[in-house]
Amino acid sequence: MLTKALPAAETPLHQPTRFRVLGAISFSHFLNDMIQSLILAIYPLLKSDFKLSFAQIGLITLTFQLTASVLQPFIGMYTDRHPQPRALSIGMSFTLIGLLLLAIAPNYGTVIIAAALVGSGSSIFHPESSRVARLASGGQHGLAQSIFQVGGNAGSSVGPLLAAWIIIPYGRTSVAWFSLAALVAIFVLWRIGDWYLRHHALPAGKSVLRAAREQLAPVTSKVAWSMSILVALVFSKYFYLASLSSYYTFYLISKFHLSIQSAQLHLFGFLFAIALGTLVGGPVGDRIGRKRVIWVSILGVAPFTLLLPYADAAWTSVLVFIIGLTIASAFSAILVFAQELLPGRVGTVSGLFFGLAFGVGGIGAALLGELADVRGIEYVYNVCSFLPLIGLLTVFLPDLRGGRHASARPGAA
Repeated sequence: MLTKALPAAETPLHQPTRFRVLGAISFSHFLNDMIQSLILAIYPLLKSDFKLSFAQIGLITLTFQLTASVLQPFIGMYTDRHPQPRALSIGMSFTLIGLLLLAIAPNYGTVIIAAALVGSGSSIFHPESSRVARLASGGQHGLAQSIFQVGGNAGSSVGPLLAAWIIIPYGRTSVAWFSLAALVAIFVLWRIGDWYLRHHALPAGKSVLRAAREQLAPVTSKVAWSMSILVALVFSKYFYLASLSSYYTFYLISKFHLSIQSAQLHLFGFLFAIALGTLVGGPVGDRIGRKRVIWVSILGVAPFTLLLPYADAAWTSVLVFIIGLTIASAFSAILVFAQELLPGRVGTVSGLFFGLAFGVGGIGAALLGELADVRGIEYVYNVCSFLPLIGLLTVFLPDLRGGRHASARPGAA
């Protein structure tokens, strides 16, 4: 039974950082995003099995992206008012059913339903799991979000490799084997739900009073303006990342005539930089302030993106590693900054920004693909190189250090 003592967005005073909980939720994020990435990785099999057109493949992507992005803010708003510790394992159960359906789908319509179920599971998972990360942070909110997110990044990277090793050689029915990963995640998330219930039921009195006051704070025009800036920054980050994650290998093959294997190694270097940057960005933000991290991560990467179209093969690899490392550090800082702007609304904020990241990435990949067809892949990188200049908007963000929403420190709520 849920208690009503504490708005679940806040961390009670004087609580230590729960690294075991953070490790468990990061591992669950790894499994969740690994499973999601399988859908994209097996498109060639689906196209062959059901004789699909590219438009039908696009509809699968659209269904998955819509359910995985559009639903998240609404689920977050609901769980802010009605915390649901068991939603974590329920969401993964949606993913499990979607996986099994995908493995045995007799027709295209069933594939669409399976994609919608996996996307819905992701929408349920992210807002509540982000809330758990904040609850377990002990005040080190940036560090907690980084640990949580690096699991997802690792899962997204591993998924296509597992698809290549297991699903492609043995056929679409082998997708069912990955239901074991979903079952493991359900078990882990059920245990996390147990901790969530205990944590929610035993708040410190001072934390309750403060959380209640903050939750009643109105959304001012200044807060709304700051949130709009953060949304624009997330747009610039994920639209640019879509150009690298989706088309980097094609760029290397087209411009430098690299082999597919060599291009894949360069892509791995970029993905490693993303994981490293994600892990670093949160704790650095805890120490020096979110706004400074956002400045460096978004606008600071602009010189490197502007140089990239003119670099040779060796420098391209170096620049892309720097770009991935730098720009990936932004998301944890942006997310925690938004949570501090809107205290008591962790689910809403997490759902909005995770959903936006999914949506912008999917739309960006589609639009950039169209542009590459018309003007060429090198033109795409010339255009995208200017996107980080949107980071100039950071100057309009308030400095939260020392104010009502002071940057998190160990022991701060």
